[in-house]
This record gives sequence, C-alpha cells and structure tokens, in this order.
Amino acid sequence: MKDKQLPSILQVDEVLISSDLLTERFCCDLNICKGKCCIEGDAGAPVTLDEVAAIEEALDIVWPDMAASAQSVVDRQGVAYVDQEGDLVTSIVNGKDCVFTCYDTLDAEEGPIPHCCLCSLEKAFRAGKITFCKPISCALYPIREKKLGLGLTGLNYNRWDVCKCAREKGAQLDIPVYRFLKDPLIRRFGAQWYAHLEEMVGELKEQGYL
Repeated sequence: MKDKQLPSILQVDEVLISSDLLTERFCCDLNICKGKCCIEGDAGAPVTLDEVAAIEEALDIVWPDMAASAQSVVDRQGVAYVDQEGDLVTSIVNGKDCVFTCYDTLDAEEGPIPHCCLCSLEKAFRAGKITFCKPISCALYPIREKKLGLGLTGLNYNRWDVCKCAREKGAQLDIPVYRFLKDPLIRRFGAQWYAHLEEMVGELKEQGYL
C-alpha cells in the first residue's frame, strides 16, 4: 500500500505525464459502450499533416465503408478541418460523428460484438488493405497529448462519461491507463521510452508512492 503522496506531474525523458496515467484504471469495454467515442463529442480527432496525407491516400479503400452523409462532408471540406480551438481534426458529421465511423460486428477476444462503432481506417488496416491504422490521438485515448514548447510534450488523462464502463472494467482487472495503452504509447514514443516509463513506475513502487 502506498504511504507517500505521488507528485501530480512526472517526467520521462522529454515527456511530462500526469500521475493519473499511473493511478487511474482503464480498459475499454466495447460490449457496453459499442465504440461511442467515435460518435460523441463536438469535434473530430486531432491529426497531424502527415496523418492527413496518409488518410487521403487510403480514402479510396475506406470510401465504401463510410456513410453517404460522411462522404458528402469529405467531398465538401476534405478529411480534416481546423476546429474552433485552432486544432487540425478529422471531419465530422452532424457536429459529432467522425466521418470514418462505420458499423459492423467486431471480432473481439471475448467473442463477436454486433452493431459496434468501428473506425473504417483501422478496419481496412487490420484487413491488410492499407498501411495506416488510425490517428495516434485516437489510439492514445483517454490520453491527450499537448505540445508544451522547449521540446517537451505533455500527456494528460481525459475523464469522459462515455468511458465510465472502461474505468469500471479497468478497476476490476487492475489495469493502469499507461499499461492499457502500452502499444499506442510505444507507437508514439518508442519502445525505449516506454521501458523508461516502466523503470520509473518500478522505482515509485519501491519508494512507496504507488
């Protein structure tokens, strides 16, 4: 049991992370939420210019899986736009749905999950049709990334009502946020960075902070 107060901000190399990534539990429960994060909210997923280029290259492949309304939005404004906060994000339909949302049965480890909101980009990637999976901001959620200047990056934990079931499942399975998102974190920052993160976690446990 921890007996010391964990600092709210920790640093791993050039990345500042919220301690919530270590203390909060999280594990997506698609049987309950059905992938609502793709169709809720008031803006699209943050994307980089490189990701926009990769999405545009994959567009012809994923087009048949996109809704007619989504196709119309992309025809009109493209795959991305600049939102009210000045961020480049994926285009959305009706003020909330990501244009790349499709509905299908997801083959999960616990069995098929029907009528699930899926990413048409990830679906095509897993089928071997394209080489781009999905924006890293989507893969990292509920972690949100922010550029801080001076070469630093900040990672914060975003608590959203839509993900209540993920917090409950994560608590049941005792899976910290950083461990649930191991693969996306390695994709973004590299295996060596993640190893340094795990080393820090081990030291914090030894020191009684976790």
